[in-house]
Order: sequence, then structure tokens, then C-alpha cells
Amino acid sequence: MVNETLSDNARLVEVLLFLENEPLELERLCELTNLAADEVVTAIREIREHCFKYRHGLDLVKTDAGFQFLPAEDLHGNLGRIYSKKVDRRLTRAAMETLSIVAYGQPITRREIDNIRGVVSDTIVRILRERDYIKIVGRKDVPGHPCLYATTRKFLLEFGLQSIGDLPQLTEIDRQRFETDET
Repeated sequence: MVNETLSDNARLVEVLLFLENEPLELERLCELTNLAADEVVTAIREIREHCFKYRHGLDLVKTDAGFQFLPAEDLHGNLGRIYSKKVDRRLTRAAMETLSIVAYGQPITRREIDNIRGVVSDTIVRILRERDYIKIVGRKDVPGHPCLYATTRKFLLEFGLQSIGDLPQLTEIDRQRFETDET
């Protein structure tokens, strides 16, 4: 039975997922909360049941990257209608090409983007970062430790995607084009 209020453990897990604004693995949630894995799993179950029972606009889901809040499935149609209109129409063809490369190749370095496009992409990467379509998600473990880029939540929402897995599948020819070469 779902309580009207969440337990202290569930409230803590909920607020951490909200504040971190990124998917969190079970192990990371345990570290942040100082709770045992079974306590975190119980808290996650409680949050999910609470969101379902009280028809919240968000669902707590497990993705490949960890646990995160995503829009409730029954709202996807409305959100797609609202946000798909807000895609920045001023993105050039080169910016859309670069954004596609990041989306399909993430995490990816700027040099890998340049190698795929065949031209320097510094300005376009900067514009995409400024418009919050891509972000730095880490550094590659190679000499120079270049930044790794990935798409943002704004990208998913504005392109009507729930996750990166919703991108259309690439044909073999397209897949070969998106392969990167670090040489």
C-alpha cells in the first residue's frame, strides 16, 4: 500500500535525483545517501508507486545510465507537441550535422567530430554548447585528455525523444560514415 507521504529514505533519494539532474546508478545513490542497496531499492520502489498512484508528471525510471526522473509516458504526446515546435530553427545544416554526429557517437571528442565532418567544428560545438544541445560529460583517457561531448536533456525534449535509444537506426552506410578515426 502506498502512503500519502514518502519515507525519509525515499524523500532523500527523490531530492538527490532531482538535484543531480543526471541519471544515478544504484551504487552512487548508496554512496550519497549512506544507505544500503536494499534500502535504496525500497526507496526507489516507494517513489515509483507514489508517482503512479498520485499521477505525477514524472516517473522514476531505470535507464542504461542509472535511475532518473522522466516525463510520464501519458504526457509524451503533449510534450512532443509543445517542445518539438521549439527546436531552434536557426540551426544551420552544419550545426544539425554536428548535433547528429554527437547524438549517434556520444560520448565523442571534438577531434572525432572533425574527422567525421572533414572540417574543423570548434565554432559549431561552441554554439551547440551555448544553446544547451550538447555538454561536456568527461575527458577521454588519451594524451591531452580531450573533452567528451554528449547530448543534453534539452536535445531529447526538443527532438521528441524519451532517450537516446529512440534515435532512428542508422543504415550500414550511415554507420560507416559515423565511425571515428583518432589517427
